[in-house]
Amino acid sequence: MNAMINRRVGYAAIGAAALLAGRTIYRQLTQYQFLDRTVLLTGGSRGLGLVLARQLADHGARLVLCARDADELARVKAEFAARGHGVLTIVCDVMHREQVHAMVDQITHQGIEIDVVINNAGVIQGGPMETMTIDDYEEAMKTHFYGPLFINEAVLPSMRQRGEGRIVNIASIGGRISVPHLLPYSASKFALVGYSLGLRSELAKDGIVVTTVCPGLMRTGSPRNAFFKGQHAAEYAWFKISDSLPILSANAERAASQIIAACSHGDSFLVVGAPAKLADKLYSMLPGLGADAFALVNRVLPGPGGIGQQRARGYESESKWSESPLTTLTQQAAINNNEM
Repeated sequence: MNAMINRRVGYAAIGAAALLAGRTIYRQLTQYQFLDRTVLLTGGSRGLGLVLARQLADHGARLVLCARDADELARVKAEFAARGHGVLTIVCDVMHREQVHAMVDQITHQGIEIDVVINNAGVIQGGPMETMTIDDYEEAMKTHFYGPLFINEAVLPSMRQRGEGRIVNIASIGGRISVPHLLPYSASKFALVGYSLGLRSELAKDGIVVTTVCPGLMRTGSPRNAFFKGQHAAEYAWFKISDSLPILSANAERAASQIIAACSHGDSFLVVGAPAKLADKLYSMLPGLGADAFALVNRVLPGPGGIGQQRARGYESESKWSESPLTTLTQQAAINNNEM
């Protein structure tokens, strides 16, 4: 009897190993190649967007980078030119539908077909809910939900006509777990996750693959350009320290590589970073306990006061804590990724 059980266990193990090997081979044979593909990347002038752009250039992609700041785009264009990569840069605020359509028209009128879209543009407003205004929620929704919606709707007719295309919507673990002091951000990212997952189901029939990405904290250097309210220096300090600690945050280059791989393999959903993956699993199993835990966290975060509903950039909120050795990795990332 024991021998029979052992044989069955052995056969099961061999079968599982064969399936795993087969899946790996299939993924390698069917992966999407970026060579000579045109990738439209929003928020491509700094932070994660710039890291993604660098790696996509190394894959041989033709890049179209959009952002709101012309000076940032000029610096990026010069960087890529020095590396021998020509990129098309366009000033565009994805919150405005007319600007998005003008950008896509500009691209297509040059005879360029957009093969891949990566919706990466983002905004962060940190502070207690008492300091948040309706304008903050509207800005977050326009950036994180309507921005991708406007971009996708503009490129979909061409993708449908060709019967192929890739769309990557970069949401956040904040779109799976609502984090204290980031309510506008989390609410808008929840909206993006719901839209993105549904979009994949609806576009599969057209040969268009949609990937939803939910990164946790990443060392991109972006806290410098985030907005903070209330006791803004204290808000910025805890956010920047959390963003810099390796135990809590992911390396931006490694995260970008995972995102590109997920797009290449046509994965439906990706959570980036071990802490984010663990939190996502635990929260989905025990949402009540998770909410109560965050209620305790909220008690130790800075309260209202300070500048109230006004807001200051991270670089306007420096303190001895935000400029301490605890934030060295984020400081260096800001220098590397055009956040300065």
